[in-house]
Amino acid sequence: MTANWLQLEDKVCVVTGAAGGIGIEIARELASVGARVALLDRDEAGAARAAADIAESGGARAIALGCDITDKADVERTAATVERELGRCDVLVNNAATIYAAALMDIDIERWHRLMAVNLDGFLLCAQAFGRQMIAAGGGSMVHVASISGRVPQPYSGPYSISKAGVKMLSQLLAVELGEHRIRSNVVSPAMVRTPLTEGIYAQPEVLARREAIVPAGRISGPKDIAEVVAFLASPRSGYVNGQDLLVDGGLSTAWLSLIPRPGFEKQDAQAR
Repeated sequence: MTANWLQLEDKVCVVTGAAGGIGIEIARELASVGARVALLDRDEAGAARAAADIAESGGARAIALGCDITDKADVERTAATVERELGRCDVLVNNAATIYAAALMDIDIERWHRLMAVNLDGFLLCAQAFGRQMIAAGGGSMVHVASISGRVPQPYSGPYSISKAGVKMLSQLLAVELGEHRIRSNVVSPAMVRTPLTEGIYAQPEVLARREAIVPAGRISGPKDIAEVVAFLASPRSGYVNGQDLLVDGGLSTAWLSLIPRPGFEKQDAQAR
């Protein structure tokens, strides 16, 4: 396999939420195959550190830009800066997200709006701003990071599942409406991922063991597992994949029935047979 197999060399790729675990790894993966990457985050200092790390590791050009994706004017200013500094956007990776613990019956509506503004509204605003550049360029690819929680309800996590289900439909509508402009739109839905944000969970050995036990792949994913799938969907190598939601879960979603007690249908020891 050649180093430029993904055909992303010199492509301008924009990654939101790029100061976080998955976002940083997506930016690093795209840069490693020669793309020019713009790392967007409200945490501009964090994005700048990530961009510097990419530059030091010999990746392609990377720039960091502070951006509040919930602010239309800020998104449009940032899009103009990307075009001026790197060129028209070829790939948009909508990755920024937030989550908090809350029961639906207890959520303050303003808090609901704040989460939806980041997890869904911001995806639309970025798709609009960078999608216009793709239209002008004659094509492009959008990859939106959702979650298995957009397919299976995750209780007591506020409107997180609702927002991620909305990301899937947003992506499908973009795929249909932008198809005439040769722009593709797909979703990547991770399940359990070890990141700096979730490391506190996995620091408990018994929790880690219980979680690993229910995943057919036998391990919890890391950011690179997600980044490699994002890079594929971003690239021309997936040129006929459009409007899809690719679940990256190590087989977790196929294992539900194995977790339900079924007397007489359990795994039998070889010697017992």
